[in-house]
Amino acid sequence: MSRVRTSWIFTAQCPSRIGTVDVVTRFLREENCYITELNSFDDRDSQGFVIRVEFRPETEGFNSESFLERFQPRAVEFDMDFELTAPGTKMPVVIMVSKSDHCLNDLLYRYRTGQLSIDIRAIVSNHPDLETLAQWHNLPYYHFPITADTKAEQEAQVWQVVEETGAELVILARYMQVLSAEMCEKLSGKAINIHHSLLPGFKGARPYHQAYDKGVKLVGATAHYINNDLDEGPIIAQGVEPVDHTHYPEDLIEKGRDIECLTLSRAVSYHIERRVFLLQKGKTVVFAS
Repeated sequence: MSRVRTSWIFTAQCPSRIGTVDVVTRFLREENCYITELNSFDDRDSQGFVIRVEFRPETEGFNSESFLERFQPRAVEFDMDFELTAPGTKMPVVIMVSKSDHCLNDLLYRYRTGQLSIDIRAIVSNHPDLETLAQWHNLPYYHFPITADTKAEQEAQVWQVVEETGAELVILARYMQVLSAEMCEKLSGKAINIHHSLLPGFKGARPYHQAYDKGVKLVGATAHYINNDLDEGPIIAQGVEPVDHTHYPEDLIEKGRDIECLTLSRAVSYHIERRVFLLQKGKTVVFAS
């Protein structure tokens, strides 16, 4: 899982062309930078190319601004969008929850122990239940109740927190409300949700009890970017474990909670380490560590 990085991270995305890897690696060689990790992928369906490189400068006084300025002319030739992330960067995040605390507890533990390089700016909830947990971690807690009639007003309050805190990522850690199309648009590519993955789908109330009644053999979870299609956004990470007839509904729920925690933290780690790329039609490329 994520730790504070000592390497710089360079990411780029562009149309598929000959020389896309070379333009990046050659430039790093010229800048006297040692590559410690490199991943790239060329998607034949979208004709798109993505690359992620971790490197360490071998010259004292590395200047990121001049580095980016010198690379810009080469990027223009390839119509390449690129980004450079400094070592030790902690992404500012807002976590949204309802009443269930398992995912929040897991994220807070990984945050407190440094396993996730995040800076939690606030916790937002439509219930007051988890405020004590936030207070124990000295984190601001915003309780914004919501009804069908106040949804627009409540989401405006949430968005104000996101903007005022400078959050670059919103984590829906079992936030049990469907976001509006407008909110999904604002948070496109910047909000990660977690939900159970049971086959068949078992949608609606008491999904684990439904699964138990049908003799389910797999329990899992899916972490994805949100969009306006409920639980069908671009997938970042998934987890699954086998179960059998000895697992009663309460056992399935407990196992599901564990998988949700692990899968969500893995997805957050991939995102903050710039390992996730979005291609056309919502497909993701994830360079798992």
